[in-house]
Amino acid sequence: MGFTIVTDTSSNLPTPLLKENDVSVIAFSYNLNGEEYICPDTEAFDGTRYYGLMRGGVVVTTSQINPQRYVDHVEPILQSGEDILFVNMSSGISGSYNCAEFAAAQLRVRYPERDIRLVDTLGASLGEGILVLKAIECRKKGLSLSDTAELLLAMRHRMYQVFIVDDLMHLKRSGRLSGTAAIVGTVLQIKPLLKGNERGEIINFGRVRGRRKAIEALAQKYDELVRGAEKQTVGIAHADCAEDAEYLAKLLRRSHAPKEIMTVGYEPVTGAHVGPGTLALFFEGDVDVRSK
Repeated sequence: MGFTIVTDTSSNLPTPLLKENDVSVIAFSYNLNGEEYICPDTEAFDGTRYYGLMRGGVVVTTSQINPQRYVDHVEPILQSGEDILFVNMSSGISGSYNCAEFAAAQLRVRYPERDIRLVDTLGASLGEGILVLKAIECRKKGLSLSDTAELLLAMRHRMYQVFIVDDLMHLKRSGRLSGTAAIVGTVLQIKPLLKGNERGEIINFGRVRGRRKAIEALAQKYDELVRGAEKQTVGIAHADCAEDAEYLAKLLRRSHAPKEIMTVGYEPVTGAHVGPGTLALFFEGDVDVRSK
């Protein structure tokens, strides 16, 4: 019996890859200048224009996926005889996971013969997307839905997610950082080192002065915490700062070169919260790496 992998656009994976591997994607929505948009195709997203608008003062707001949208999206899949593996954005930064749980509960009643499993990745962008890649790999190898879900639930605790932002005020506006910290960082050009903790929440665990040193600090955390780099895909996500992403990738290859580095531009919804100039790094470490 087969199963369908379902994720959301926060997983930030290239659209051709998702289509090639039959991954179903639910699009988050965002509001720009009073109009609601979705971005189901990352290849069509003009990040330079979008983040340019944000730099110019345009405020983008977002909304979570409600339970009915989940139901409408996946019910046809269940009707076709497929089981479902949801790979979702962190519950620590969005209420969408709880909405997915609510939708799944309804659908289990309607389709008791189907198996529906949810994975709270405790991450976003490629912190979520790399788990989707693992789910694809497991399915190709013939692993069951249950075994794949259990593997992802274990793997999420090994995913280290660290990033820097160019302007802390975007995180302040979306409630991800305290107002005081945002103001101090903006005035003094102090770059906080941010990460996803054990609960999938964004926390500030350090700070450096200056952009270049902040990028080098990301690479230093990688050198310190990565395990089995030669066997894994490492992720870099950026919000219209491609040159910084290239520099970070160069630093990663110095001593612990990974099997592959996947670099993507932040999609608009997650990007609205972190803001233009954000640079993020995602890799696997020890099982307790999220606490470090």
